[in-house]
This record gives sequence, C-alpha cells and structure tokens, in this order.
Amino acid sequence: MVKLSVNINKIATLRNARGQHARPDLLQAARDIERFGAQGITVHPRPDERHIRYQDVLDLKALVTTELNVEGNPTPDFLDLVRQVRPEQVTLVPDAPDALTSNAGWDVMGQQEYLRGIVAELKGLGCRVSIFLDPDPALVPAAASTGTDRIELYTEAYARGYLADREAAVAPYRAAAARAGKLGLGVNAGHDLDLDNLAFLKQQLPELAEVSIGHALVCDALYLGLENTVQLYKRQLK
Repeated sequence: MVKLSVNINKIATLRNARGQHARPDLLQAARDIERFGAQGITVHPRPDERHIRYQDVLDLKALVTTELNVEGNPTPDFLDLVRQVRPEQVTLVPDAPDALTSNAGWDVMGQQEYLRGIVAELKGLGCRVSIFLDPDPALVPAAASTGTDRIELYTEAYARGYLADREAAVAPYRAAAARAGKLGLGVNAGHDLDLDNLAFLKQQLPELAEVSIGHALVCDALYLGLENTVQLYKRQLK
C-alpha cells in the first residue's frame, strides 16, 4: 500500500488567522490524523511562518509516531531547523520566499553540485531525502546523481489534465517513475491530488511509495469529517 502523509499546513493557516489563538490545535490534529490511519505528517515551513511555524516543527518531532516529513527550500534557517529536528524525511523544494505554494521542481542539471552537498549533509543527519521534480524522465538521472533517496513528482500538471485526458496526463509521470525505479530511486508524489484523481495515479505508477496531500484533504474534511476523510484517501491507495 502506498503511504499517505498528510500535509497539515492548511490547519496551521486556519489557526494563524486568529493571531495567537490556539484553535484548531495543530498538535492534536496531527495526533488524530495518525490515529485515523495516516502513515506520516508533512509540514512545509516558510520564512514568513504564514502557516507552519518553526516552533511547530520542533513540537511535532516530539509527538509524531509515524514519519515526519519536512519540506522546504534549503536556506540557512531551514537547514538549521532540520539539524535540530532530524525528521525521518526532508523534501527539498525550490520555493521562492514569496511563493504562494510550490510551483516547480528543481533544475537538477544546473544545480547538481549545490544539491549534492545538501543531500550529503541531510543523509549524514539520518534523514531520508527526497527532491521535488517535474515529471520529465530526462531529469531523473541528474536527480539520482545528487545522492537523493527519492524524488517527489510534482503532480499539478497531472491534476490539471486528469479530467480532459487522464491517460495523456499520467504518461510523463509513468515514464519518470519507471526511470527512477530503474535507477534505484524511491518515488513520492504530491500537489493537487484528491479523491478524484488519486487512485488512477496509484494504479499507473507501481513505483509509487508515498503521497503527500494537504489542501484537498483538509477541504474534504470540512464536509466529510477528518477521520472519514483520512480513511477515504487511504482507500484510494490500496
């Protein structure tokens, strides 16, 4: 079964909307999401702390019992945080400081040496490393050369094209995942995955190990309830 890691950024966004208000309780939400069956918790702290705060990551490390996946651009502040927390997985994402959300994978050819040094340090801390990557099979060997353990395929294009032609939408992802598998890389996926498009992606990518889902899952939970929603997403991954 493909693992479901739930991104709780949107829960933090709701909390932060009331300043220092503590509702909803982010830590309790993480506990409950694990209790409801998720196999991981994902957070993506950004420099302005507009949703996940750096202190949240420290607090979550003390209570997450599955896997903590910390995403972000490896700035000095981010790397300092990771050195303190040593999460089970670090997903490197090339976000600009003012990015609304992740919107591109790494230029693994142009930034190979830069990434190689960061990957080596993170693996030395005991973290599994994943690199956010556009679904281009030609990029996969360059990603592998950085020493990363996994790639995370950026699935916005798949989600956008799914309703019009799901076979065409998934084709580059299938090719990139197959290339990764041949090179010994694990494959994660994330961005705009939901209850409509998730099962097909899972069926088409036998190499898929983990998905990270936040926005759609939290939106669905408003109507369906958090426990039921986690179970529905897990069912798509069986």
